[in-house]
Amino acid sequence: MIELSGVSRTFDGRSGRVEALRGIDLNVTAGEFVAVLGRSGCGKSTLLRLIAGLLPVSEGRITVAGTPITKPRRDIAMLFQRPALLPWRTVLDNVLLPVEMFGWKRARHRDRARQLLDLAGLGGFEKRLPHELSGGMQQRVSLCRSLISEPRVMLMDEPFSALDALTREELSGELQRVHMTSGATVVFVTHSIDEAVLLADRVVVLSPRPGRIRKVVDVHIPRPRTLGRNAHLADVARVSADLHELLMERDLPATVGAEGR
Repeated sequence: MIELSGVSRTFDGRSGRVEALRGIDLNVTAGEFVAVLGRSGCGKSTLLRLIAGLLPVSEGRITVAGTPITKPRRDIAMLFQRPALLPWRTVLDNVLLPVEMFGWKRARHRDRARQLLDLAGLGGFEKRLPHELSGGMQQRVSLCRSLISEPRVMLMDEPFSALDALTREELSGELQRVHMTSGATVVFVTHSIDEAVLLADRVVVLSPRPGRIRKVVDVHIPRPRTLGRNAHLADVARVSADLHELLMERDLPATVGAEGR
């Protein structure tokens, strides 16, 4: 579904050129949930914006369903750290916002919006305004808004980072349920090891800047997953420990192994 071949991204900064990502090769299959994990500043969010078509690649190529990504597309939805709901619109109207932007008929999508809200545990809150909701509930509305256009691909940039630990775990469970129901392909950026293990089929670990793929770790743990007591807690702990060790590894100096570059 998503293919990245030799993707690099360089920015022009005040002190010169900054290499954010270097030589990213990655394939994400249809319906897969892939988490991108790494330290702050390693290029995780940049990678997501490249896939979304919000930034151009400096080198390499990105395709979704075989089509090169050169600009944002309707079949690719992106969820940011903040809900960014319109304060004067009700919950239902916020979810239906993409429908209006795309010029679709509201009546045809209203039932779908209500179904999504029910799925996210927000049934009965359709007429509430954003300020009447908790932060976690607002992020659920944002998730429903992303799903209303039935995207092939969902890109999520640390959407739960501003929430408390219990709310994050609760929303992780909701996201697992939504993903299993919708079948969308998800790329989820996080700096939380626990979050990556709870959600992903595979975890892509990036090195410090310039971000390169250090390793891709498979997560063979049945769903749904939790951090509480369950039969697979030992497996969750083992994968988390492996990822922690990868993140703690130090890179070799840039001059080592640079022959041929």
